[in-house]
Formats: sequence, structure tokens, C-alpha cells
Amino acid sequence: MTQYSIRFRSWTGMLAIVFVGSNFLISSAAPPPQSKPESPLERVPKVVAIVNGQNIVRDQLARECLSRYGTIVLDNLLNKHLILQACKAQGISITEGDVRNEIHRVSNKFGLTAQSFLDTIEKERQITPSQYATEIVFPMLALRALAADKIQVSKEEVDRMLQSEYGPKVQARMIAVSDSNKANQLHAQVAAAPEQFKRIAKEQSEDAATASVEGLLPPIRQFSGDDQLERIAFQLQPNTISPVFQIGEMYIILQCVRHLEPTPPPPQMLPAIQERITDELRDRRLGKAADEIFKKLQETSQIVRVYGNPELEQRYPSVAGVINQQPVGLEHLAAECIARHGRQILKGEINRLLLEGALKKHNKQVTQQDLDAEIARAADSLGYIHSDGRPNVDAWVKSVLEEEGVTIEQYVRDAVWPSVALKKIVESRVQVTEEDLQKGFESNFGARAEVLAIVLSNQRVAEDVWKEARANQTEAYFGELAAKYSVEPVSRSNYGKVPPIRKHSGQPTLESQAFATAPGTISGLIAVGDQYVILFKQGMSTPVVQDLQAVRGELIREISEKKIRIEMQNELDVLMRESRIENFMQEKPTQAVEVKSATAATPSNRTAAAPSGQPVR
Repeated sequence: MTQYSIRFRSWTGMLAIVFVGSNFLISSAAPPPQSKPESPLERVPKVVAIVNGQNIVRDQLARECLSRYGTIVLDNLLNKHLILQACKAQGISITEGDVRNEIHRVSNKFGLTAQSFLDTIEKERQITPSQYATEIVFPMLALRALAADKIQVSKEEVDRMLQSEYGPKVQARMIAVSDSNKANQLHAQVAAAPEQFKRIAKEQSEDAATASVEGLLPPIRQFSGDDQLERIAFQLQPNTISPVFQIGEMYIILQCVRHLEPTPPPPQMLPAIQERITDELRDRRLGKAADEIFKKLQETSQIVRVYGNPELEQRYPSVAGVINQQPVGLEHLAAECIARHGRQILKGEINRLLLEGALKKHNKQVTQQDLDAEIARAADSLGYIHSDGRPNVDAWVKSVLEEEGVTIEQYVRDAVWPSVALKKIVESRVQVTEEDLQKGFESNFGARAEVLAIVLSNQRVAEDVWKEARANQTEAYFGELAAKYSVEPVSRSNYGKVPPIRKHSGQPTLESQAFATAPGTISGLIAVGDQYVILFKQGMSTPVVQDLQAVRGELIREISEKKIRIEMQNELDVLMRESRIENFMQEKPTQAVEVKSATAATPSNRTAAAPSGQPVR
């Protein structure tokens, strides 16, 4: 059986993580005798990657990791040591069995074996088994033990949660407006004609999410967080209208659709459900309790953060921080940064070398003017605009730096430069045709099919439901079928109501059926992937914009960005095929690595709003 171990030096000795197959042990161990202590960085290869013959070395990777994550990782290291000190002072011991049992318990909740769970964590979150055990599970168990008296859950609390999940519910529609006079006017209208509530909710409600589905709310449960909303909803009878009441800054009107009966779980499942609810309630409290514990520990400890303080860095160049007179070495911090973030950062460095080579091959350069233009484009696309219509670059950059915790240099290096480099390479290949404009106009501004939908995962069930819907082709009956049978959460909870279907949205079969079906009738059975969809056609929306020329410029910009994105990915595919990449930070060196385009939106979580592409991963 394969066995390997990972050891890192702590301030109180050596903590060893020993893996035997899919199991691991955590134990204290004395450091092996040696004449000279091993540097933590020596466990990382001197050359971490080779890209088309060019080396990326360990020191370069350490610098990049420290510049992005050094202060964050240092705080985590110091906090971990505070936890260990507190556990020692209170006689709390977290054993390898505790950690192993917790991983098995969590994996069982997802229906996975421990090994499958750890593999999934590593694949989806880039967290190795050793990191998960030492950086997540171990501290969590220690905090749970330290906060035991603050996170107890009573039987009454569990019973309330059971009632909330499995007790009676109320399906209701809502109108929400910010003006009390308008609310009173709308209340008079719907009280006089309750059948108009859906239309008025769609046209007048200021809550866009519910207005788009004619005011329909997910079923309102007891003990779900808003006592006033629950109380009023449960007092209503079907089709009756509530008085106007206020929640926050909004004035609310409800119409009861129906009361839903309790759905108690099978008795044999009750213990597992109670355990899940207890865990959820305890975990909610653990965050607040942990903050209190850390605050108290920090108040009673002597902590000096050297890294990130230029003056102290100059005086103590090999020290990252000091806690209760015990130093944390800078190499230790660098090794921790690489262990946690090295693979991610290395992919970015590999991507940069690939793009630099591609720019040279195409005889192109990235100028400061190009970078400034890309930042302005990102600001404009995300709505950072001056009153005169110019992009508000300063506000956008300030937002990026504050939200992401990066410097302007890191933002430009990680996000703006890669995006510009790819655009410089591919932009000459992109043309917007009249056909593109016509399709874009129809998709963005054309009429849309207003429909109800039932989504099913089994063909036989889908055929049976379709027969039922055909036998009674009314909107109300179709909605009841959707609430009963649809496997898709939005259509199920909203009685079939889904966002309107537009042309050229990427689902041609669904689109053609939606537009071809006559109002007041149902579609045929539509196969979409491995699911089956039935539509009830309510009607067609009226286009707000009739003239393509009025939005021509906007369409050209949008379509051009989309086509550039496609070309960027095509170019990256070519780079992958033609490049030789050896990444020694992966478990197995590879000949090629996946590269995705970057965006000026930010290095991490602003991808959705940045038309030029996705960040390098």
C-alpha cells in the first residue's frame, strides 16, 4: 500500500500528515536530527515549470504568491497558532481519528466515500487532501471544541426547523413598491378585481425577480425569518388580498394562491434529518463564536505582522511575523503561500509566457494605451459611467482594488494584460455582418414567447403528463401540473412560469416550438439534452424597440465582443496544441495545460460582466 508523508515545522514541534492509501494520520513528532534545518522552500522544485524551453523558477513563483496572498496567509498562520495555544491551555486535544471521522461524516452527507470527496475537493477547489485536513477540518474541530458552550442546539430549535421545512406552507403572489400612496392605489385596484393581481404585479411591482413571474413567490414557510410576512400570509384564504404592510423600505401586498398541506418525512428518515438540522444550526453559530474567540485571543496575545510593513521588513528581512515572541520565518510563509496558491499562480505565469510568445510571433505589442483602453472598456461594460457618458475609470479601479484586495499592478498583470494580449492577436479576424446584426436585434429586442413550462427527466412520465395537459388545455391546470411534476425548481415553484423565450438564445429546438405554438395551446414534447419540456403558450411580448438602426452601434459592440471571445479561445486552443509545457507543480507533468482568456474585469469573480473573456485558471 502506498504511503507518503507531508511534514511542516510549527512553533511547538513538527506536525506530520501521514497518508496511507486514502487514510491519513495527524500526530506530533520530533524533528529529525540534522546539522542544518531544511528550508520549507526546499521542498518545492527549483524549476517549477518549463514553457517552450523557458524556465519558471521557484523564487519567481514565491514572489508572485507572496505579493498576492502573503498578508492573508500570514494572518491564517497566526490565527492557527492562536487556536493551538488556546486548545493547549484548555486541555483540548484534536486527534487524527477526530479529523478522519469528520471527513467521513461530511463525505457521507454528500453520499460519497471519503476518497471520492477528497478527490472532488481537490478537483473543484484545488485543495489537496493534506490542506483540507490541516487548513480546514483541524481548525474547524478545534474552534468547535473551544466554542462548545456557545453553539449548543436545543430540541425546540430543531422542532421549529422541522416545522419550517415540512410543515404547512402558503403559495402567494406579491406586489412590492417603494411609495406608500402608490401601494394604496394598487391595493384598491386588486381588491376590486383580484383576478387582475397577476397583471398588475407584472406591470407595477418594483421587485424585478417576482414581477417577471407575475408576482409569484416561492412557498412561504413558518419560522423562515420574517414573522410579519409569515403571519399575514397564513391568515389569508385563497384569492384574498392582504392589507398593505411594510418590510424595510418596500410596501407589500399579498394575494393568497393556495395553502399547501404539511409533508412530514418518513419516520425512519427523521433521525438523519434532525442530525442535519442540528449541524446546520450549530455551524451558523460557529462563525460568530469563532469571531468572539479570535477577538479575545488576539487581545491577550502579542502579535507583530512584519510582512506587509515596509519598515519592519527592512529591519527583519527573514521574518514574516512574531506571535508571543516566537518568530514565523519568511520562507515558511512563502512555502505556505505556494502550498495553498502555487498551482493557481503558476498557471497564470505559464499563460503569460504563452501569450508573450504569441505576441512576438504575430509581431504585436501591448502598449500602455491599449491597457488604459481595456480598463475603460471594462468600466463602461459594468456601468461605471460619468454623467457625460464617459467611463468612470477611477471609480471602477477603486472598486476592483477594494473588493479583490489587489494592487493596481496585480490587476493589470493578472487580468488586463492577458485580455489585451489576446485581443491584439485576434481582433483583425473579427467582422460583424448584417446577418449578425439582424439576429442580434431579434434576440435582444424582438418579440418573446411568454410561456409556462414543465420540465421532466423521464420520457414515459413526460408522455403521461403531456396527455394530461392536452386533455385540459387551460393555463390554471397546466400550472398545477407544473407544480406537481416539474423537476426544474423555478417552474415547479412558480406554477410553470419561466422567463420569456427569445430567438437565437442557443436552444433552437425550444425556441422554434415556443414561437410556433399558438397562444392558449400546448407544445409537443420537446427533448432538450436529457430532459423533456412541455410548453403552454400564453402569448407574445410587444417589442419595445422597432428600429434596428436605433441600436445598431450597441449591437455592433456587443456582437464584436462575443465574436472576439470565440476567436480568443480558438487562439488559446492553438497555443495549447503547439506548445510544450511541463508543469512540475502538478502531480504528473503534462505536455499541455488548459489556458483560458483573461478579462479586465478582475482576476477572480467579475467574469460574468466582462465581455472580453474569462480569467486565466
